[in-house]
Amino acid sequence: MNIKIIIGWISISISILIACFWAFWGIIENFHEGWYHSSFKKNIVLMFIQYLSPMIITISLTLISIRQNRIGAILFFIIGVILSFLVNNSIVSIPFMVIGILYWFSDFTSKKWKYRLSFVLPFLTLIVFGIEPIIRVSGRVNDGNFGSRKIEQNNISLVWAPKGPGWPSDGTSWHKADSICNYLTEDGLAIATEPQNIWRLPTVEETVRSMQRHGVNCKGRLNAKGEPEYEIRPDKETPLWNPNSKVIYWWTKTEIDKNNAYIIVYDGKIWKRKKNFSANYLGFRAVKETE
Repeated sequence: MNIKIIIGWISISISILIACFWAFWGIIENFHEGWYHSSFKKNIVLMFIQYLSPMIITISLTLISIRQNRIGAILFFIIGVILSFLVNNSIVSIPFMVIGILYWFSDFTSKKWKYRLSFVLPFLTLIVFGIEPIIRVSGRVNDGNFGSRKIEQNNISLVWAPKGPGWPSDGTSWHKADSICNYLTEDGLAIATEPQNIWRLPTVEETVRSMQRHGVNCKGRLNAKGEPEYEIRPDKETPLWNPNSKVIYWWTKTEIDKNNAYIIVYDGKIWKRKKNFSANYLGFRAVKETE
């Protein structure tokens, strides 16, 4: 077999694998951290622009490369160079540049089947890995009550702060979240000028034991290794979470050391984070003891 045809198959195979990876990553992340707008149209726009664009770009470049291999090679290489400046991560940029070099020395036969494989396989990946999150997200419970909520279940009894300074829509660092809790007024709707010491961040165990799914407690607990276990997988639903908020992680009171604390994901996982870390998707919800 002609060496250029072999190189062509190698370049197409790598392109398809990358497109399939972006299809998998894009659809999973879209329904993990995205899809929070109340508007279906806004969710669709966000999905295609932020989460599926890498897959769409890779497929487009692959189709161009099959038709005109050297034009595709140049485009792949240019994209790789641009990515090296934008993301500063060689794991993302180098494959594009390598594929560009391979396409330059490629030759293709049976282009019709190559077109089909380049298009069908990534979209098949998208469908397969998108079924579960689509079903899960479409069935989320949102009762529209974002006031203070008392949850007395699973050996935990706490009042969770209403939407406002004690449950903000934006992210913050652990230090700022902890400070805000100390200054919250009794109703949780304002920040006092002096410490009130009424509200606080919930501990990891309190949060795990309070997690909900479809209005039912998930029976969460920490095992002997300190890892969360649930009878039902939690989700981003009321009464604890706001399905229409971009916040998908909360700070907890549980510290690992002076520089690190635990955060909890809406699906119940717990992770380590630097206390000074701040992002718009990492917020908190204050709690206080029930009367």
